[in-house]
Amino acid sequence: MKSHLIFIGAPGSGKGTQASKLVSDRGFKHISTGDLLRAEIAKQSALGLEVKKVMDAGQLVSDDLVIRLLQANIDLNASQYIFDGYPRNIAQAQTLDKEVLKGSPSIAVYFEINMSKLVERLTNRRTCKDCGAIYNLISKKPKITGTCDQCGGTNLVQRADDKEDVITNRLKVFQDTVDPVLKYYQDLGRLMKVDAEMSPDVIFNQISSKV
Repeated sequence: MKSHLIFIGAPGSGKGTQASKLVSDRGFKHISTGDLLRAEIAKQSALGLEVKKVMDAGQLVSDDLVIRLLQANIDLNASQYIFDGYPRNIAQAQTLDKEVLKGSPSIAVYFEINMSKLVERLTNRRTCKDCGAIYNLISKKPKITGTCDQCGGTNLVQRADDKEDVITNRLKVFQDTVDPVLKYYQDLGRLMKVDAEMSPDVIFNQISSKV
């Protein structure tokens, strides 16, 4: 039976790049809880209305609601999934196994990267405001400085959450919670580590060989 994937990694470690490649090349379905929340609200389902009420009140969506959202939107027998951005702590990891995966095979993939390198990577990230294409002023520059390769737009911007002080805080939050999650999957023999500083193609081949 094919394995589902659980991507774990700091912001900017390359999870999104690998998810996109696995979706296009291997037929995976990419599960982002944020996207699911927005889609469920747009459908105006009973669950979506419940989620909207919580979010409109400025509260965090509970783990119970997230699990119900996952249960309502995935079919483990029909597709292979990539869970991205969830779980974030050991309680969520345990609940995902018990209430969603229910014994279906899965591998947690941890994108290891030096945090100082990650700060450099993220502070140099630029996004095309017109089409959403992502560049990096060090490793993936646009062919023409300041101009998007894909749409020709000239509005390449730095996201507010890519400023150094914001990044440093996000990385601290991530580091404070990730170790117990990694130990959980390591103890179960379901943890795979990849060097996130390698080329995207090398990382893709490593992950593909396991699924």
